[in-house]
Amino acid sequence: MAQEIANYARFYTLLKKLPGADKETLVWQYTNGRTTHLHLMEAGEYRSMCNEMERVAGYEERRQAWRMEMKRKRSAVLHQMQLLGVDTADWGKVDKFCLDRRIAGKVFRELDGGELDALLVKLRTIRRKKENPKNDKR
Repeated sequence: MAQEIANYARFYTLLKKLPGADKETLVWQYTNGRTTHLHLMEAGEYRSMCNEMERVAGYEERRQAWRMEMKRKRSAVLHQMQLLGVDTADWGKVDKFCLDRRIAGKVFRELDGGELDALLVKLRTIRRKKENPKNDKR
């Protein structure tokens, strides 16, 4: 018998984002006319339908844009670390540097976009103070 899907939240969230889409029509299409009921769909059919709904709703483009933005932020932070003398080719050293609570308090891969932005500012400030110690107001 077919695998049962326990939660249909993904489907209904996507359905709200697709004006004019009809539940029965979508289910009918993805089950090849077998049923119009979500609970009678097989897991593969359900997955396929939801993936296509995400594509139509533009999720993939937004996901790709987010990935590119995170890549840009990570790259900028790693560049500043390099300028401070951190060996960015060694993830252990990068993580050790980031784990310092005065820097980020967590490993590099766990930093979100806002934390990366804050870290970038912090690293630039550290670098600026290192390069111009006479301008330090302390």
